[in-house]
Amino acid sequence: MSGIGFRQYHWNHLERGSTIVLELSATANVKLMDSSNFSAYKAGRAHHFRGGQVTKSPFPFVVPSTGTWYLTIDRMGMGRANVRSSVRVLPPPLPVAQPARITSLSGIRAEPPVRLTPDETGQTWDVFISHASEDKAVVAIPLHDALSERGLKVWLDKGELRIGDSLRRKIDYGLAHSSFGIVVMSKSFFAKGWPQYELDGIVGLSVAGKQRMLPIWHEISKDEVERESPSLADKIARTTATSTIAEIADEIAAVVLAAEPAA
Repeated sequence: MSGIGFRQYHWNHLERGSTIVLELSATANVKLMDSSNFSAYKAGRAHHFRGGQVTKSPFPFVVPSTGTWYLTIDRMGMGRANVRSSVRVLPPPLPVAQPARITSLSGIRAEPPVRLTPDETGQTWDVFISHASEDKAVVAIPLHDALSERGLKVWLDKGELRIGDSLRRKIDYGLAHSSFGIVVMSKSFFAKGWPQYELDGIVGLSVAGKQRMLPIWHEISKDEVERESPSLADKIARTTATSTIAEIADEIAAVVLAAEPAA
């Protein structure tokens, strides 16, 4: 490499936090610059950069922001000796893992209502399940079957939750006939456009101030739920990302059966 020129490496897109690892065969001047400062550098104008004289390698440069970046190498003021170089890019580190906060479902335990209203067939139920139609096959039906196998009477909201429905009325109706309620929340669920006050009211129905509703999160994160409804993200819930349908059914069955009055 000539002492009057420079060598450059160019990336159209690097993520913030990525690391450029530079290998040099000799000491050189090295500058990491964004597009505007690289243009100023080439034109001989004042510019800002990260780096300086690199005497040892490998040498890491951490990318400060997402965008286009240039790395230049020269030996100006160091003679005309050639220098060999190579670079590799390491992706940004993963976020620090946070331990899952596992809250016992015993927090939803409450005495069932003294009087449940029979439904149109004259029956009452241990649990009802409401869901968006997109989640019927993967979550609602398997959960219905798993709870039934554990001895619970389960009412599956056959009408599902559709655009234009009153979510709050469906929840009220389900709890009127059932001791406990489940609502399957997912991207499809929130895409229905439920009014905010209805979302906040889902788990507001309670007995003696205790939660009777159990939200199940399916293919949705706590952050996404919180963006839709902060009060929902705070409630005791289970997610299909960390629990199987069978595990969720076991926990629900234990809560419901423990709440039943002794014979």
